[in-house]
Amino acid sequence: MSNKRTGNGTAQQAPAPTDPADIRNVVLVGPSGAGKTTLVERLLATTSTISRRGSVTEGTTVCDHETAAVEQQRSVGMAVAPLRHRETKINLIDTPGYADFLGELRAGLRAADAALFVVAATEGVDSATRTTWQECARVGMPRAVVISRLDQPRADATAAIESCVAAFGNGVVPLYLPREHGGSPTELFGLLTGSSYDYSRGSTPIVRADNRPLDESTRAARERLLEGIIAGSEDETLLERYLAGENIEEATLLGDLEAAVAHGGLHPVIPVSAETGIGITELLDGVVRAFPSPLERVPPEFTDPHNANPRELGCDPNGPLAAEVVHTSVDPYVGRVSVLRVFSGTMRPDSPAHVSGHGMADRGRPDHDSAERIGHVHSPLGAGLREVPHCVAGDLCALTKLTSAETGDTVSDPRDPLLLQPWDMPDPLLPMAVTGHGDDDALSRNLNRLLAADPTIRLDRSTETHQMVLWCMGEAHAEVVLRRLRETGVDVDTEPVRVAFRQTFRGPAKGHGRHVKQSGGHGQYAVCDIEVEPLPRGAGFEFTDRIVGGAIPKQFVGSVEKGIRAQLERGIEPECPVVDVRVTLVDGKTHSVDSSDAAFQAAGALALKSAAERAGLLTLEPVDEVEVRIPDDHLGAVLGDLSSRRGKVLGTEPADTGWTVVRAHVPTTELTHYAVNVRSLSSGSASFSRSFAGYEPLPW
Repeated sequence: MSNKRTGNGTAQQAPAPTDPADIRNVVLVGPSGAGKTTLVERLLATTSTISRRGSVTEGTTVCDHETAAVEQQRSVGMAVAPLRHRETKINLIDTPGYADFLGELRAGLRAADAALFVVAATEGVDSATRTTWQECARVGMPRAVVISRLDQPRADATAAIESCVAAFGNGVVPLYLPREHGGSPTELFGLLTGSSYDYSRGSTPIVRADNRPLDESTRAARERLLEGIIAGSEDETLLERYLAGENIEEATLLGDLEAAVAHGGLHPVIPVSAETGIGITELLDGVVRAFPSPLERVPPEFTDPHNANPRELGCDPNGPLAAEVVHTSVDPYVGRVSVLRVFSGTMRPDSPAHVSGHGMADRGRPDHDSAERIGHVHSPLGAGLREVPHCVAGDLCALTKLTSAETGDTVSDPRDPLLLQPWDMPDPLLPMAVTGHGDDDALSRNLNRLLAADPTIRLDRSTETHQMVLWCMGEAHAEVVLRRLRETGVDVDTEPVRVAFRQTFRGPAKGHGRHVKQSGGHGQYAVCDIEVEPLPRGAGFEFTDRIVGGAIPKQFVGSVEKGIRAQLERGIEPECPVVDVRVTLVDGKTHSVDSSDAAFQAAGALALKSAAERAGLLTLEPVDEVEVRIPDDHLGAVLGDLSSRRGKVLGTEPADTGWTVVRAHVPTTELTHYAVNVRSLSSGSASFSRSFAGYEPLPW
């Protein structure tokens, strides 16, 4: 199937690679508006992968093909865009920059071997990008930086580079510096090569040796680059040669540059303009030369489907098949499309496969194992699919009609089934109650499809409030989820999320229950007396039998308890269960003919109601324990906001430099939109988690 969008048709594709050394998997990371999707479009056009560049504003780009992305003019999902440069296949993985779609970013990081951080020359680095940089550092992922939007009026590449150094550390060093002519950048100077790349006549640079004396700032930048390469290289003699003033060959420096980037100690910076083409060729060269191939990255650890027998697999096309579903979408023409990263073996058409998914039961996705058959193997280009004969270890591909495969599942050889644990997914913290109009089966079916595609969604079906609650990452994510549901033809709407309250007794009380009815035939007769006393929070329900002299036969004591338990669950007031009480059965009466199990259940319920009328009930509200990770600059605002939400701060403790973790107990009713509010209070930098802590009395 060809790309269905118009305006940027595809060129004839190159053959699928057979050697992982000829592959680069690169994820583009950066804030919304940094120009990642526009940059991908320029890279595809420069390599003749597409015949004409699309536009974000016109909704014609390769990566932003979903309706929500076109309308919002920002990415809402991960997209793969492969291209060829110097006989190397580069899988570009475009990811959303908005915080609501963090799950898509994590999926892109899982599929990639290196990360390209895109920072606009007009903006600098935001806190969310700093956090992602730290995540990549923890797993040792090689990183480089692109300074984008050089052509914009307020662009300041020097300030943007300084912002990157301040945010990411001293390992960030420019590989090229822009030079301006007539007030706009038209040239790059290569600090390593000593050459100038002149774009004044078009998007193909004129490369010439530049023997002009370097100014002080350029000389300092070159020295930092050389020292960074030497520090990150494995050549112990290189430092001696550099200190001795020896002129080191460019080929040697390029080789050591790759080693330094692969080891995670050096992060080259390349300024570009997707609009004018400045730096695009240099960026492609840098990706091929400096980023590692899949052979140089250690694949994740696999186990068998029972989570036992851990094993490590190499990136070997001849090894056992082991791949992971990193993205799932539904195409209106071909149905479910699964994008996979192949870690080991070779994916071939018309071959059997084992699909295994475990560890996501808490998100509404039960563990599952199934047998499937691989149909056609495709190379994805945004929404388009191009059939290929195979997909080797280290490459990305797309499969259609894997009916049981969900995002995060492992696809392997049925003769050697494997399981890869899902990557770390953020918790969805914004609840949204959804209701269908008419066809509940269609709503349930399409909700399950959404859960299979998006692990950042959690579905709760509340037996207390009788609501279907979708937990999303934020308002933008919720909007996209609703749109996807409606695009399947489901008539869905939202309603306020209801919170389940509880009640307990205000004090001890006695209750009398008398259930006596007489009609034709056997009647109903049961009398019981109880004593009720409240228990500490979280103690639950206790039942004690203090009947003496057989006032109530043993077979009916259990009936009384059963009736009381049922009434506690129903609540004295509708849909408000009663908790944390001890009930003692102290006396009663029975009839030799008319007493029955049902009669004593009814008497027990009446006795509980009688005691509640005398003691009075205390309404309890659920309380969550919240842990907020916040930059110190925003600590005061967050603490004040928690106080306004009736929160009780349990303590604060320092986290990383400049960050604080706040723990507090906050009523659940006050947290419905907290995911949105805390992000607003902290300029998008804060994160939080929540867990149920218990019930507390509702203030009068």
